[in-house]
Amino acid sequence: MDPTHLLEVAADAAQGASDIILKASKKSKIADHKGRTDLVTNTDKESEKFICDKIREVFPDHGFLAEESGSSLPEAEYRWIIDPLDGTTNFVHDYPSFGVSIGILKNEEPIVACVVELPVRNIYTAIKGQGAFCNNVAISVSDVDDLEKSLYVTGFGYEHGERWERNMILFKRFTVIGQGVRRLGAAAVDLCHIASGKVDGFWEFDLHPWDTAAGILIVKEAGGMVTNMDGSTYSIFNNEILATNGLIHQKMVDQLKD
Repeated sequence: MDPTHLLEVAADAAQGASDIILKASKKSKIADHKGRTDLVTNTDKESEKFICDKIREVFPDHGFLAEESGSSLPEAEYRWIIDPLDGTTNFVHDYPSFGVSIGILKNEEPIVACVVELPVRNIYTAIKGQGAFCNNVAISVSDVDDLEKSLYVTGFGYEHGERWERNMILFKRFTVIGQGVRRLGAAAVDLCHIASGKVDGFWEFDLHPWDTAAGILIVKEAGGMVTNMDGSTYSIFNNEILATNGLIHQKMVDQLKD
């Protein structure tokens, strides 16, 4: 199957969903809660339905793993991993860091990715082996090779347990070591900022497949590196991630292990 065609469909679906999200940005948004702070909005659901309907029109035999509706056709050769509104809490509060993320797996390996960063509408895309792009312009990770000169980004899960406590320690450590740590609240966007050289290192616990399936391919195609925090091979089904420009990767692994 032509990956360029897959990307065209993904980008069309993501941009259409972005229209839905931006039109809803001034409306009453909260529909219900998955947890104390884990919000679900009507917009999430509308965005996801739009994306899935668009894809099914073209690829009825493809599988899905989507944040709101779950899994369908899990044994399919091609699976679409969908976050219809990454950064829901930011969206609810009109904080400008959220987006739409669509990653496509072939036999469980990411091969196509599209992330639309909102509200600015930066469109990040990648096809395996063909580089990474933002608004059709090639992007690459930074060339910073020193932890002290690096800018970092992380995120915190909704559950305030042991990993949350550990991440607070890491947040403090990298704040001291480097140029600072940012916490924007949308993992797919964070990964695109690694890919485009805006930040140099990103780590997070308690992520889901739809948070990272697109972003990790964009990072790799931009020349970056993605592993678990201990440097081992990363899977979107793992619950921790380390993504960097590659040059500081082992140095960050050493800090995370310490």
